[in-house]
Amino acid sequence: MMFDRLTALVVDDQELMRAVTANQLRSMGWGKVLTAKNGAEALRTLRGQRVDVLVADWNMPVMSGLELLRAVRGDPKLALMPVLMVTSETARSRIQDVIAAGVNGLLVKPYNAALLRTRLERMLATDPSELAAHVAKAAAAAGKDADALNPDSPSALPPTRILLVDPNAQSMATLSALFKDDYDLSTASSGAAALQACRAKTLPDLLLSDTAMPDMDGFAMVRRLRETHATANIPVIFITADTSDAARLQGMELGAVDFVPKTMPDKELRQRVRNFLRFVELRKQLQSDYDHMLENARLREEVENMTRHDLKGSLSGIVGMVQTLTADETMPERYTAKLKLVQESAQQALSSVNLAGDMFAIETGRYKLAAKPVPLGEVLRRIVELARVAHADKELSVVVDTDVFVGKEVPQAEGEEGLCYSLFHNLVKNACEAAPRKSKVVVTLKDENPLCIQIQNKGVVPHDIRDTFFDKFVTSGKHSGSGLGTYSARMLTMAQNGTISMSTNDADNLTTLTVWLPRHVPAPPEADVPDNLYAP
Repeated sequence: MMFDRLTALVVDDQELMRAVTANQLRSMGWGKVLTAKNGAEALRTLRGQRVDVLVADWNMPVMSGLELLRAVRGDPKLALMPVLMVTSETARSRIQDVIAAGVNGLLVKPYNAALLRTRLERMLATDPSELAAHVAKAAAAAGKDADALNPDSPSALPPTRILLVDPNAQSMATLSALFKDDYDLSTASSGAAALQACRAKTLPDLLLSDTAMPDMDGFAMVRRLRETHATANIPVIFITADTSDAARLQGMELGAVDFVPKTMPDKELRQRVRNFLRFVELRKQLQSDYDHMLENARLREEVENMTRHDLKGSLSGIVGMVQTLTADETMPERYTAKLKLVQESAQQALSSVNLAGDMFAIETGRYKLAAKPVPLGEVLRRIVELARVAHADKELSVVVDTDVFVGKEVPQAEGEEGLCYSLFHNLVKNACEAAPRKSKVVVTLKDENPLCIQIQNKGVVPHDIRDTFFDKFVTSGKHSGSGLGTYSARMLTMAQNGTISMSTNDADNLTTLTVWLPRHVPAPPEADVPDNLYAP
């Protein structure tokens, strides 16, 4: 992949890590590499100039990588930018948070230039034209293999690779016999040959090397490895006849993870290597697990998108057929009223399907509001009519009112009609469910700026959930309640740049939900300009 025309932004609070990652990208041929020391600084950079890829550390002061990701996904101009998150995080729940926020790739620390390049190539190679293949894969996984969508499913790991470096054929044969059954081995009989082997695309996970070699000893070879970003982090264990303190110190200064004598018993040497490689394999497993979780999240989203698409098609067909029937003048009036109820119910179901997709985007900061004038008076009237029928057994009086003078046009909100319908349907439904039998639920639209909509019912919210009323999964007294109605109402209000509150009046036994939404302000009419305005 050619990176020479692309710009990357590296974000890390540690100066050394910023420099290392930036140099790794430059060595890959990136055209321009920018850096930032925290998320807030990165966001200013992103909004000030073109950046093609964001590489961000997770844990940073001022603004973390996760907060930066959410800010990027919430900005319409940046929302589609590929983001690679670098992390040492091991908690799956937190990884799920960053996946839900829309990360494109995850890279587990520590990593080398080869792993960084692989993750970037994988991210940038994703093409919209591949969606059909992904969807087919998702459908097959959902229909034939449930484990394929399980984040805990085991995934195949690449073999652990060891490079053996020793000029002595007998020593090489002994080492090979020790490790050939457990690891993928390659060999080099000199320092120069080892350097050449480390230039391959797939780097060794561990280098076992003698120190005494002709032309280039083991210390000089490792020093050369450390000078190149791609190979700087390859772990090395020296196996040598020189057990002097000076030799050991020199090896440790070069970053050797162990320094063992050639006289060490084979069983002990094998165990030392296994102990160290266990950490390498755990990091590989962690990286594989995160890649698997990210892929599963994408597959789930595609399956859900397909399901919503199919449901929307069927429900839209029902709405269209019912509209045709109600428009038929030969249809008896008693049937027309029922058909309108069917139409409204289908419309409500269609709204719920749309809401399922919208809520995920809203929660992750990726929803793009397409604000238009919304006839709130009409929306509220339809919701109230449906609520009357749905709760007829409770003999509720459900009414909608407005303080607009007769003859004056009812004000409109600035938002999305679908979101407004879902928002107020949830609130009216909750009010009707909470209201006692034969009581009154009043929906009021107030002609204010911003527009004020109140839903009031008899009965008060229990004291123990008042402070968390709009939180997720909070419910009380409803055995089948999910606790998502008021939470989704808050999210839908915020998505339309509005606010919502709840108040209780214990003395009068009343609960009032109040929503403020931006008011649509019509553009002033253009003044007529006389044809001869500029005539002499």
